[in-house]
Amino acid sequence: MELQTIAAISTALGESSIGVVRVSGPDAGSIARSMVRTPSGKAASFVKRGMRFGHIVHPVSGELLDEGIVLWMPAPHSYTGEDVLELQVHGGVQLLQNVLSATLQAGAVMAEPGEFTKRAFLNGRMDLSQAEAVMDLIRSKTEYASRLAIQQVEGEFGREVKSLREKLIALQAHVEVTIDYPEHDVEDVAAQAVLDVGGEIAGRIDRLLASAVLGRVLREGVATAIVGRPNVGKSSLLNALLQRDRAIVTDIPGTTRDVLEEFVNVNGIPLKLVDTAGIRETTDVVERIGVERSRQSIEDAELVLFVLDGSVPLEAEDRDLGDLTEGSRRIVVLNKADRGIRSETEAWAKSLASSGVIAISAQAGAGLDALRDMLWDVVQREISGQVDTTYMTNARQKRLLELAKEDLISAMEGARAGATLDLIAVALQSAYEQLGYVIGEETGEDLLDEIFSRFCLGK
Repeated sequence: MELQTIAAISTALGESSIGVVRVSGPDAGSIARSMVRTPSGKAASFVKRGMRFGHIVHPVSGELLDEGIVLWMPAPHSYTGEDVLELQVHGGVQLLQNVLSATLQAGAVMAEPGEFTKRAFLNGRMDLSQAEAVMDLIRSKTEYASRLAIQQVEGEFGREVKSLREKLIALQAHVEVTIDYPEHDVEDVAAQAVLDVGGEIAGRIDRLLASAVLGRVLREGVATAIVGRPNVGKSSLLNALLQRDRAIVTDIPGTTRDVLEEFVNVNGIPLKLVDTAGIRETTDVVERIGVERSRQSIEDAELVLFVLDGSVPLEAEDRDLGDLTEGSRRIVVLNKADRGIRSETEAWAKSLASSGVIAISAQAGAGLDALRDMLWDVVQREISGQVDTTYMTNARQKRLLELAKEDLISAMEGARAGATLDLIAVALQSAYEQLGYVIGEETGEDLLDEIFSRFCLGK
């Protein structure tokens, strides 16, 4: 069945210099002919994969909507693999809506979220892992994350999975030949091949599974809670790391009433910094809610920046927070170092830090580079030192790889135990299918709808 022609605004809504309306499908050419005119009013001609300036008109009334650049990309050499028309006009909100409405009156239908990328997958322009990596690229928060995401969009991960499938299919062929023509081989040789090749494939799957942490960190960031009693400089530290004023800073305890979340780039790895309300006993209803949310943030955090005012004696609330964050991966930050650090405060800090102690002055900017280096050391341990690697995009891929490995292990255990080759072949086939699900070689419509519904409209 021929798919309908779809259209959507592909740039973010809001005022901008340029906005793009994208059209894809069999009627994209007729829509182009009905909506694009030369400045003199004649029907415009198009060059394959070429751009031209023209007037964008309403397909029914002929009313001039705007002037802009028209990009024409006939199938199959386009993002979706279909005929694609892009109308690049001025980026006014209402103007873009008018142009989109005109394409719909010319015969297109509104695209669903992610439908352009879904069609790219269905038309063989990319595998499913590449399609999922598109969202990683769009949502990447650092240059490093963007660089790795583009590797996955280019097919690094998919090629590795396809290579594993090729190894598996060759192994399956060996086993099947032995089953069908035992005179050409002996079962012991086939069983040994299952152990040797299966072990190699399982090892490569392990390396991909190890990359799951990196994929999650690049996608979600390392959840890092900044905690401390009121007025020790938590918000000042957040602002200093962000290099801009995000949180209100005053000398009045309890200024921060709720958690603030921001991302900061540490050597290409995003840290999701959570500036929490100062934890203390309070009768203020609003502040108490903030304190409870701060406690929850500590529980959810992968890393805690425990901030102390290093220039004053410890207070009971400091010690309570030390107990509350016990067991967390934490860096103790001795703030206000420009006023001098008390030796007893420093000694206590060293007794409870699991990932280091550092003295800084958030207000003066002293020690921040050293803190960033310390954060990077901790993050490197989190991602097992992985850099420039092929990594999986999401939990769906991780689970399928785990299932494939379980099937491989089942086949290898069967080979060791002397199981029949028929049983071993079933396990190998299951592993092959699980890897196929990863890249979309084998999949269902419901799964595709669920994956692409997460995309933004117009992509």
